Amino acid sequence: MPTSFEVVTLVHAPPGLVFDTSLSVEAHTTSMAASRERAVAGVTSGRLGADDQVTWQARHFGLPWRLTSVISVCERPGYFVDEQVAGPFRHWRHAHHFVLAPDGQSTIMRDVVEFAAPAGPLGAAVEALVLRRYMTRLILARNAHLKRTTEAAARSAE
Repeated sequence: MPTSFEVVTLVHAPPGLVFDTSLSVEAHTTSMAASRERAVAGVTSGRLGADDQVTWQARHFGLPWRLTSVISVCERPGYFVDEQVAGPFRHWRHAHHFVLAPDGQSTIMRDVVEFAAPAGPLGAAVEALVLRRYMTRLILARNAHLKRTTEAAARSAE
């Protein structure tokens, strides 16, 4: 059974802008600068779309990692999913939801992440003790960057 968690972020920008920024390779790599994440194969710049694949290379826990994901669902401006097709996880699925907030101007961005480590019972222990907390912090850092970026872009467009 995969581990899952959810992160909700309020962004003071319209859903279309938040959606588009979330699919930007450059926004992703900037948000993951601490792990030196970069796109090394597939779509390596610009905005990802349906069926696009990208291979990410990064350092986590002091070790090099490579993960290839595909945008398996892309329904602008409300929803997209990226899923691992090759990499370190037994299972990785990240659903991104974008809903207009009650104020009619902001976006409620909801990330639902499901993952499973390899290595059976040992992997399950690592998920529970380390990976869930680590992955949640990565998504929180990514969302903080997306929030700053899209809010600044929305203000400059006014």
